[in-house]
Amino acid sequence: MAFRSDDDKKAYWRRNLNLMFTLLAIWALVSYGFGIVLRPLMDMIPVGGVGLGFWFAQQGSIYVFLAIVVIYAKKMRELDREFGVDDDE
Repeated sequence: MAFRSDDDKKAYWRRNLNLMFTLLAIWALVSYGFGIVLRPLMDMIPVGGVGLGFWFAQQGSIYVFLAIVVIYAKKMRELDREFGVDDDE
């Protein structure tokens, strides 16, 4: 379960950090951007009797966070397999 070389180790962590920062940026956009900053604009779109901005502030950011957790787990499993550091033996 060790990396084959230091270059593999650096490439692995670089891709891991890129994935984390990308997913965190999406989460920040959805939770802060859609739920707070753009809320007045998005509230013009009705969803289930409330505005879309309110929905994102109350529910949408949670759903997106759960999706991000699933995406991160799937992508990390793929990355682990690609670099030969997965737990499957």
